[in-house]
Amino acid sequence: MLDRDLAELFGVPVKRLNERVKRNSGRFPDDFMFQLTLEEGKAVLLSRSQIATMNRGSNLKYRPFAFTEHGTVMLANVLRSRVAVRASIQVVRAFVHLRQMLATNEGLARKIEALERKVGKHDADLQSVLSVLQKLLQQPATAKRPIGFVSPGKK
Repeated sequence: MLDRDLAELFGVPVKRLNERVKRNSGRFPDDFMFQLTLEEGKAVLLSRSQIATMNRGSNLKYRPFAFTEHGTVMLANVLRSRVAVRASIQVVRAFVHLRQMLATNEGLARKIEALERKVGKHDADLQSVLSVLQKLLQQPATAKRPIGFVSPGKK
């Protein structure tokens, strides 16, 4: 997002936003924020408007800053407006909630792993039972006894 959009979102003038960024430059590495050229900034502003001309006073005089999502979160931490403070609080709450979800999932993962170990042991036990049954099925059949009454002399 561009600096002017974030300034509007956080309820501060663009000048103050850029001032805070420059005073806290160590908090904004290259993957959090970068600066557009004047031509790029003008192209972005013109691409937003359906009318080819800009409103009076909308001309770019300075190279705009563009912020990534990480830069936007950091910006909320360095600004002092009510909206920025609320945004920072929401980010902290989101991370706490995420940590709680991961802890819950970690416990669940341990339970599943324990179940897998139990099932794995049962699989080995079942495999040994099956092999014994197969051996019994493969043993040669014994001679059949005749059905019915057999006299003692014919045995």
